[in-house]
Amino acid sequence: MTDSTPRREFGKLLTEQRNPRTMELDRVPLSEALRIMNNEDAQVAGVVARVLGDVERAVELIVERRRRDGHIIFVGAGSSGRLGVIEAAEQTPTLEAPDPAYRAIIAGGPECVFKSSEGAEDDPAGGAREVAALDVGPLDVVVGIAASGSTPFVHGALAEAKRRGAGRVLVVCNLNGVPTDAADVIVAPLVGPEVLTGSTRLRAGTACKMVLNMITVGTMLRTGKVYENLMVDVPKQSDKLVARATRIVRTLTDASEGEARAALVAAGYRAKVAIVMLRRAVDRDTAERVLDAAGGFLRAALES
Repeated sequence: MTDSTPRREFGKLLTEQRNPRTMELDRVPLSEALRIMNNEDAQVAGVVARVLGDVERAVELIVERRRRDGHIIFVGAGSSGRLGVIEAAEQTPTLEAPDPAYRAIIAGGPECVFKSSEGAEDDPAGGAREVAALDVGPLDVVVGIAASGSTPFVHGALAEAKRRGAGRVLVVCNLNGVPTDAADVIVAPLVGPEVLTGSTRLRAGTACKMVLNMITVGTMLRTGKVYENLMVDVPKQSDKLVARATRIVRTLTDASEGEARAALVAAGYRAKVAIVMLRRAVDRDTAERVLDAAGGFLRAALES
């Protein structure tokens, strides 16, 4: 256990308390049990709303490193680790970014995405080793996800990240015993006791997923990956994504299907380049120079 690892007094964890609103869950009709769960879930967004300032701070930290080609590494154990794996995996098909830009570490290794290995979360040295194995450095950000706030594997990873000068974000749903210096930014949507006592894949998991969604979308917004509400850095990964890129080009240029596809081919399937080519009636080289001058932001390229 490192100096920044919280004491694991499980009985005091907010996520381990009993929920007084679900004490009769096993006695009520199924329809009522589902209504109770739905009512509990409906509270999560309001709780997340209270920590939007911290989410913004996390985004700003990540954006500062991404602009210098830093990596973002999500770290977690169990359900929290799987959320990190999902978030990292989803970045490549939604934005034009090199695969290593977003990575994920889950306690116990990749096989634990599919099969639980609960004891792996108790190893802070394991978290530190995984961060060291990725050669994390000052340009990177490690995002720890620990619904209970106390997972040693995650805190070991964050401690090693600090030693290496990396940025640190911690997403938790409990603050009891969590050191204030556990990360540069701590995002703590305190959703309270679960529908099923201690089952943090439920409300806590939902809150963490919402926060991670906002962190990654916020980073897209601040790095020029979005125009209006369109993902304009769609990679050529599949027929579906090429079709999406074509629709985006048509939507923003009024081009025909054939014109949009031709522009995409000429632009090397980079939607932003194709849009600038059509909107400003320029060739690919000129469009790329305009975008570079605009820092990769399509709005600035079109309005310059």
